[in-house]
Order: sequence, then C-alpha cells, then structure tokens
Amino acid sequence: MITFGLTGSIGMGKTTAGQMLEYLGCPVHDSDASVKAALEPHGKAFEAVALTFPKSWDKKKRVLKKDYLSRVIFSDPHQKKKLENILHPIVRAEQKEFIFRQQRLGRNYCVLDIPLLFETNGEERVDKVILVTAPYFIQRSRVLSRDGMSEEKFHKILNNQMNDLEKRARSDYIVQTGLGKAYTMRELKQILKAHR
Repeated sequence: MITFGLTGSIGMGKTTAGQMLEYLGCPVHDSDASVKAALEPHGKAFEAVALTFPKSWDKKKRVLKKDYLSRVIFSDPHQKKKLENILHPIVRAEQKEFIFRQQRLGRNYCVLDIPLLFETNGEERVDKVILVTAPYFIQRSRVLSRDGMSEEKFHKILNNQMNDLEKRARSDYIVQTGLGKAYTMRELKQILKAHR
C-alpha cells in the first residue's frame, strides 16, 4: 500500500484536494481535524493543554480558548514547542492507526493530510508527497476571504511555514489548484492511477 502525504501552504487548496481524493475512493486522514478533536473537552490533549497553558482554560465554559493558543503559536517559539510536544504524538499515533486500518482493509493507497508535513519531518512517514500549490495572488485572495483573517495574520502564518519553492523541490507530485477544480481533479486522478 502506498501512503501519500498531502501538503501545501495556507490557501493553496489542500482541503479541496483532500475532499477530491476521498471522492476518488482514497481514504484521507486529516491532521487538522485530529488536533481539533484532541483539544475538545474530553479530547486526548485537553487536560495536558489546560494544565500547561492555564490561561487557555475558560473555566466558565469549560473549553480551551483557541484564539489564545493561536496567539501563543505565533508569538513565542518556546511555548509553541511545548504545545507541539503535546499534540504531535497524539496525531502521529492516530496516523499510524489509520494506516494500519487501511492496510487491513486491503487498500491500494491512503493519504495523510499534513499541513506542516516538511516542517515536522512528516515526509519520513509517507511513501510519496503530493504538494498543492497556486500563484501567490490566488493564495492571498483565498486566505483573506476567510473569517477573522487579516493581512498581518496571513503573513505570520506564512512565516511559520516553509516557502512554496522549497516544498516544490522536495515533493514527488506538484498539483496546481489555481487552474480550476476540473484541472486539479484530473491531476489527482493521474497520480492515483499510477499507483493502482
């Protein structure tokens, strides 16, 4: 079984590509969804995060303040590392379990959707890397259309990610998402077809 790593910087179309791969019959594990679930009340990371970052704990609502954690990530590398040390092992364990389950089901391939794949050495855990990319003006337009997004936040996020050129050089497949969904779908079909 081939395990693909799907990655791409913010606003490059990774979520759409993941949905397309699922539509094409390729099981996808979403790392962002794992993190979100882990931070929910009764989630695997909830207690550790609340104890490590007491200011993130909203005692009245009994939830973690995601906006506070977001500020931590972008303002303090040491605190960011502490948060990653809680979350990353949980996500990696779920990824392993997901791959094992797909192998037992006899799948030809599966996908790990990992936004920071290269930044976290995730390429070591996959067989092939699919990078989604688009011109900067399309990326910027997509990101700034999101609720709560600003130019400053967009650039802070970009500064925390490896640049697109380096990602291209390190990927096995590069899929353009700025040429329309039909084009992206054709590209993804070709990749899967090559590994049947």
